[in-house]
Amino acid sequence: MLTKKQFELLIYINDKMRETGIAPSFDEMKAALDLRSKSGIHRLINALEERGFIRRMAHRARAIEVLRLPEAAGTTSLAANRPANGNGESGQVIRPRFGSQPKPVDLVGSVQVPVMGRIAAGTPIEALQERTHEISVPESMLSKSEHYALEVTGDSMIDAGILDGDTVIIERSEAATSGEIVVALVDRNEATLKRLRKKGASVALEAANPRYETRIYRPDQVQVQGRLVGLWRRY
Repeated sequence: MLTKKQFELLIYINDKMRETGIAPSFDEMKAALDLRSKSGIHRLINALEERGFIRRMAHRARAIEVLRLPEAAGTTSLAANRPANGNGESGQVIRPRFGSQPKPVDLVGSVQVPVMGRIAAGTPIEALQERTHEISVPESMLSKSEHYALEVTGDSMIDAGILDGDTVIIERSEAATSGEIVVALVDRNEATLKRLRKKGASVALEAANPRYETRIYRPDQVQVQGRLVGLWRRY
């Protein structure tokens, strides 16, 4: 799913490239979305790339390719909705047409998924808590299995695109393939979010941040509680 800001940026980039043939600069994106820093744009760009809407070309400045647009975009054009300033030129405030009420993309056909507390993307914390609330998740993201969500704390999975404060969508499962990101229960009382690696008779829980070391356990010390299937982020 896309947040409102992700949707706005994607449409803005697409419109700008249709007008000029090149992607807008980060400064232009920052001004257009009325953000205070470029770091917010970096996060939005990373999210769009992770979700397959854009592709960045290595070693080329301002080289972004729009791969697809959400179906909800229709013929919406942000450029057409910018208010003119005193000089008759387009202003920098984007006012997209989202319909009668603004809402994130892809909420049609959504289901409620329970949020079961917090999970550490770092040093393991206490095991999963009881449900705290629910969030809406696109039905297309889910399989027929049971799912739940967890709020992420820590930064050990940032290179996998999972940031402190994100909410991860988990498919409940007691098994996982080597290389998958899982919720793992360590020694029956500590839960953590890591990439699972099976190494002979051992199980490795691997971080996606070079600051954290890979931890090796006996198979009986690690219980898979679920597999990562989605990510929900608020900007």
